[in-house]
Amino acid sequence: MLMSVNKVLLIGRLGSNPEIRYTNTGTAVANFNMATSENWNDKSGQRQERTEWHRVVVWGKLAELCEKYLAKGRQCFVEGRLQTRSWDDKDGNKKYTTEIVATTVQFLGTNQGASADTGASASGGRGNSMGGGMNDGPDMPNMESSFSEDEIPF
Repeated sequence: MLMSVNKVLLIGRLGSNPEIRYTNTGTAVANFNMATSENWNDKSGQRQERTEWHRVVVWGKLAELCEKYLAKGRQCFVEGRLQTRSWDDKDGNKKYTTEIVATTVQFLGTNQGASADTGASASGGRGNSMGGGMNDGPDMPNMESSFSEDEIPF
């Protein structure tokens, strides 16, 4: 039997506040951009940095928690899977985007300008918790992040 894996693990900072919408059936969906950076020294010893931007989609109660606790500049951990979707633009051209559909989001550090570290986490299923000195925050229930393709509002 052949096996495949579609899993994404990221720690980065939000480039924008989460944008939340609701499907026709009332399911919340949030979108945000997240930056991760890679640092290295080139052949001449000069420090180099490359930033990658990732589009993250979060569904259900987890989306509402992201809207409440995340903001531009906030660091978070995201676990999920890659998903590519397509649509036709107004000129009839086929467009594609690949996004990370998050099943777990853990809020790290503080909001820039905030005085308290919430350290809150939420999961879309298994209730995984990251260790490594991250503060436990308010109790957040495990939430299913299942949805139907027909519920996508865009």
